[in-house]
Amino acid sequence: MKSSRAQYVGFLLFLIGILRCKALVRHTFVVEETPYRRLCSTKNILTVNGQFPGPTLYVHKGDTIIVDVYNKAKYNITIHWHGVRQPRYPWSDGPEYITQCPIQPGAKFSQKVIFSTEEGTLWWHAHSDWSRATVHGAIVIYPKKDSTYPFPKPDAEVPIILGEWWKKPIMEVYNEMLRTGGDPNVSDAYTINGQPGDLYPCSKQDTFKLRVEQGKTYLLRIINAAMQDLLFFSIAKHSVTVVATDASYTKPLTRDIITISPGQTIDVLLKANQNPDHYYMAARVYSSTFNVTFDNTTTTAVVEYSGKYAPTSPPPLPRLPYYNDTSASVNFTGSLRSLASDKYPVDIPRNITNHFIFTVSVNLFLCPNNSYACPNGARLAASLNNISFTNPSIDILQAYYYGINGVFGARFPSFPPYVFNFTADVLPLSLETPKRGTEVKVLKYNSTVELVFQGTNLVGGTDHPMHLHGYSFYVVGWGVGNFDIKKDPLNYNLVDPPLQNTIAVPKNGWATIRFRADNPGVWFMHCHIERHMVWGMDTAFIVRNGVPPNTHLLSPPPDMPPC
Repeated sequence: MKSSRAQYVGFLLFLIGILRCKALVRHTFVVEETPYRRLCSTKNILTVNGQFPGPTLYVHKGDTIIVDVYNKAKYNITIHWHGVRQPRYPWSDGPEYITQCPIQPGAKFSQKVIFSTEEGTLWWHAHSDWSRATVHGAIVIYPKKDSTYPFPKPDAEVPIILGEWWKKPIMEVYNEMLRTGGDPNVSDAYTINGQPGDLYPCSKQDTFKLRVEQGKTYLLRIINAAMQDLLFFSIAKHSVTVVATDASYTKPLTRDIITISPGQTIDVLLKANQNPDHYYMAARVYSSTFNVTFDNTTTTAVVEYSGKYAPTSPPPLPRLPYYNDTSASVNFTGSLRSLASDKYPVDIPRNITNHFIFTVSVNLFLCPNNSYACPNGARLAASLNNISFTNPSIDILQAYYYGINGVFGARFPSFPPYVFNFTADVLPLSLETPKRGTEVKVLKYNSTVELVFQGTNLVGGTDHPMHLHGYSFYVVGWGVGNFDIKKDPLNYNLVDPPLQNTIAVPKNGWATIRFRADNPGVWFMHCHIERHMVWGMDTAFIVRNGVPPNTHLLSPPPDMPPC
């Protein structure tokens, strides 16, 4: 009797599981080439469903969705759900050769996207070669249906996606960089919601326009989808109030200017409290690197008040900081604070079991004389703890799950192998050459991590927006110069640090993050400046299973792309 009852209960649970699967909302992403005209010329770009930027996904906190990705392009593709925790399910996370092999032309992959603790704005993007230049879009995560925002409900919500545009096909730019070993050609324009704006040729008629009514409040969900640059953003004669970053609420922070790193999202409230008129919103580069070219143009959109009036022509521009104003950048980033309320508490790890220091460096590989693969005599590289990451031939997750040897090593160093004055103005040339390797860091389930990212001045110091897949982390401290292991931890913010998935390590400075390793699987960590990632500024964490079954990595889906 007990056996039959158990079978009956098991059958009911099986049926419930099927019904839940059938209830999942499905989306279709068709990756294909589409002609787009910008800056007076037309070229084919990779798009999702013919859109640039791609479609916005709308979900509620805790939802799970299925996205059927069809690759109808001539390039391999992967899609990453940036900032989505994906509990125990890295199989759909997306970075090529880390958690999957690419979706080949003509193939399909059904990706399950599991939302859990995230609430606010995230985004999705390609995570293969440089396809994300045009293959990206917003993710809006509303509160649960019985909940509300921790701020007055805005009158409207608008994604604001900042990007870059090259006149050349992006794969030509990418392949040329690989061929020469140098810096890639800089973009020809920045964009707001896919449009360069009034200050560029052949662009004014398509400039993005935000229509507002005086007295109303608008939630702008700002995403930096740019490939190479941190950006300053502002709206003429208006302040904005930051209320969230990386899908985690913050204490209200009112500023005239924000700094946003590649990969980061920032939610701001805009009050339409000025005289009815047209006002530019604008973004331009923050670039701290010495003697490196950058796109020095400014992208604009127009905030248009409704009503009858004669608008100022041209609209006023906001005053953005000078391109290398490091203090403007770090002072904004360092002012962010978690909400840390009863409803939105913080859970900062206190008893740390893993203390790590990772140097983040730009490097050089010297080449043999007259090498065809190295026309400039050296190739630019990048590293973490002096290891320049090399992609394996099959993905690390597959190798880990099935116990395939020889794909990756587990000896990523916990501390810099060479200790020197990391931020000195002049450093020995012998330090500029890293080692190549596919090394990862293995963590026990539920262990706690404190990780200090230490910037260096090798080859050229700059900011590095470091992004961790599968986790958000608390940014408990940051500073300029070399991290002081005795003094700097005394000033950590362990009360209300921001919870983020991407943090910009300041030029020749450091940033400290903390997280609990409670999400088993393989999780990529890399600089979100695309050239730095390609050059090797990345690694992965492998978080082992816990003891109970509900702390184990879930099984792979049947349609994982083959290598």
